[in-house]
Amino acid sequence: MDSVFAVITMDLAGHELERYDRQLKINGWGNEGQMKLKSSKVVVAGAGGLGCPASIYLVASGFGKVRIIDDEKVELSNLNRQILHWTSDIGVFKVDSASLKLRSLNPNVEVEGLRCKITRENVHDMIRGFNVVVDAMDNYRTRYILNEACVREGIPLIHGAVYGFEGQLTTVVPHITPCLSCIFPQVPPEVEKPPVVGTTPALIATLQVTEAIKLITGIGENVLGRLLIYDGTDMSFQEIKVQRNPECPVCGT
Repeated sequence: MDSVFAVITMDLAGHELERYDRQLKINGWGNEGQMKLKSSKVVVAGAGGLGCPASIYLVASGFGKVRIIDDEKVELSNLNRQILHWTSDIGVFKVDSASLKLRSLNPNVEVEGLRCKITRENVHDMIRGFNVVVDAMDNYRTRYILNEACVREGIPLIHGAVYGFEGQLTTVVPHITPCLSCIFPQVPPEVEKPPVVGTTPALIATLQVTEAIKLITGIGENVLGRLLIYDGTDMSFQEIKVQRNPECPVCGT
């Protein structure tokens, strides 16, 4: 797939060339690819099991701005998987805990934390002007809100979800691929506090960031029209082909 971001003409500073040296060596990446990342803006919806590792790798790889949205505070039960939050952060807003560490990881990246809940009323203002949205939520109600807003705004949405040892991933490009409402026309059953082993969101989140990097740089093929399913109990990956629903109330014609 071609890059969703235009070529930017500017130079990388010497310390950036050193910081990103190993990824600059990748065929097709180079300074131009890194400048595309530096000039791009990503929303991470959620600062939990998926949002923490996703934010780490977005910031480490040099995206220009990362906006993290979450309204919860750190709890002890978060710490088996939400790796940006430590024992000393219990009781602190997750976006504050995450932002502090991410700014220290890479001062070249603008990290913004929004302490708020995503709603139909505010979602457009939160994502408008950004290049990619990473779905790091733990409920489908909010995912559907993000999905509809991304379709309306024309912003790619990288969906990830986890349960126990299992995870799933797909990339939604508005009016090109199926949206979440095409794939899941009925709201999947929700569990208030689903079981999860910490490595599952870590794996899915790093795949989500890989998808974001490919979208911005134009390198490789994204998971378009496919739902990738991971099962950690037997270390297997499967793909389900998915198609747009022309009658979809969100993205249909």
